[in-house]
Amino acid sequence: MKTVLVSGSSVAGTALAYWLREQGLTPVVVERAPAQRRGGQAIDVRGAALTVIRRMGLETQARALANHSDGMSVVDPAGNEVFRTEDFALSSGSLDSDDIEILRDDLVDLMHARNDGIEYRYGDSIAAIHQEDDAVTVEFEHAAPRRFDLVVGADGLHSNTRRLAFGPEADYIDHLGTYLSVFGQDNYLGLDRWQTWFNDGRNGGAVMTVRDNAELRIYLGFASDPIEYDHRDTAAQKRLVAERVTGFGGDVPGFIERMWGAEDFYFDSMAQIRMDTWSAGRVVLVGDAAHCAAPTSGQGTSLALVGAYVLAYELGRTPDDHALAFARYESRMRPFVEANQKLAFIDRQTVDPEESARRTDAVKDLIDLDAAID
Repeated sequence: MKTVLVSGSSVAGTALAYWLREQGLTPVVVERAPAQRRGGQAIDVRGAALTVIRRMGLETQARALANHSDGMSVVDPAGNEVFRTEDFALSSGSLDSDDIEILRDDLVDLMHARNDGIEYRYGDSIAAIHQEDDAVTVEFEHAAPRRFDLVVGADGLHSNTRRLAFGPEADYIDHLGTYLSVFGQDNYLGLDRWQTWFNDGRNGGAVMTVRDNAELRIYLGFASDPIEYDHRDTAAQKRLVAERVTGFGGDVPGFIERMWGAEDFYFDSMAQIRMDTWSAGRVVLVGDAAHCAAPTSGQGTSLALVGAYVLAYELGRTPDDHALAFARYESRMRPFVEANQKLAFIDRQTVDPEESARRTDAVKDLIDLDAAID
């Protein structure tokens, strides 16, 4: 059996491990975190990605955990409501859609439960990659070196695998001018299946109920040119948010206060990854590591799920010719990726919601999961 090292155990890596085993390959997953990462935002599964979840036998469970909103409101910087609707939500689109909005960690947990027996190596990461004609020797930060047939980087926007195999992140990242944070809290506001958005033209955020109103997800963001900061220094990231998201009334000062104690705090730039190729020899990238579309596209999770499925499918078709499998994977995925990356540039606070939904619907199925490319 072909052994495949998968770096990263979030959506793309977990889905890929499942589908690789389904195709008769042997995945090994390495994850820098000491356990499955918790927290994160509500994510959308739609179109072809919904088909992938269905084929994993997870649709019923995912829908049971789905986040549901009865509507949304927009408030001005002082906290006064200026708009309200029960037809759509900025986070997910039309409220009568068949799409699934679900918390990132809930979806990963569902998929991870399908991966019983797959080897996971937590608390470690790739330190060096040495490609040979017939294998890849991987050095780890902690474990002893090991040989694999292939290596897949599914380790996100700031992919370590991409840096080692393709070069510096700066060569591929396109900053979109915004930084976003998200963290969870109990539903101390008493919101009922609702989300509220606020914005002063440059900075803003949102709060929404999740998990049957038991919890909130709070989003705080600000506009900025690229900032130099430590991606692992959470305290410094919280300071950046507190320094930039100012001048708001209403509930926002309370959000800032509660942010300081949030243990599941996440912060990053809104950025895209653009590469001429996603493979180099026996190393290939999937999900955000290859083509991050930015959360503003609403399609990052769908791209990760579909990319994992297509890559595993192509490797299963030609297990002894990884170069051909990689080429087919990229040929099938690239038009889908490019169309979805364009969605990140829709200003969802000013574009008519029906037009925004139409643009998303136009691309969410723009790939044939069962296509055969000769």
